[in-house]
Amino acid sequence: MSDFPKVGDPIPDIAMETPDGGQVKPSDFRGHKLVIFFYPKDDTPGCTTENKDFSALQDQFAAAGTKLLGVSKDPAKKHAKFIAKHGLTAPLASDPEEGGLSDALGVWAEKQMYGKTYMGMVRTTYLVDEAGKIAQVWEKVKVKGHAENVLAAAKAL
Repeated sequence: MSDFPKVGDPIPDIAMETPDGGQVKPSDFRGHKLVIFFYPKDDTPGCTTENKDFSALQDQFAAAGTKLLGVSKDPAKKHAKFIAKHGLTAPLASDPEEGGLSDALGVWAEKQMYGKTYMGMVRTTYLVDEAGKIAQVWEKVKVKGHAENVLAAAKAL
């Protein structure tokens, strides 16, 4: 894990696809604080709750000068359906299958469930400062209360 960027390092500037077919990358948010939350899969219970929690607090993040970006490897069209189904307001992006931001940060990793090993997204959140440097990292996130904790950290930054 030591080879991956950590607090104080610049966030890798890797482009991702937006649900409308556009592109977004971390440098697009320079001059603002940015919360990038990586989650495993659209429309699963924990991921839906996490996205709804961040969406519900979006105005408070904005008031703290902080932009939000939820990231998974789900395709952009699936993100669009997920947003519509749950009325999400926190923007989402699709990380490339290979060589994406989650790969560069080490959050696309080997996981195990029911004795099977597979590659998957480790639920992780990054708070990035106005200059594009990683200010704080939450690893192996538990969803309950997480968005509130991140908001408190963003306000304090």
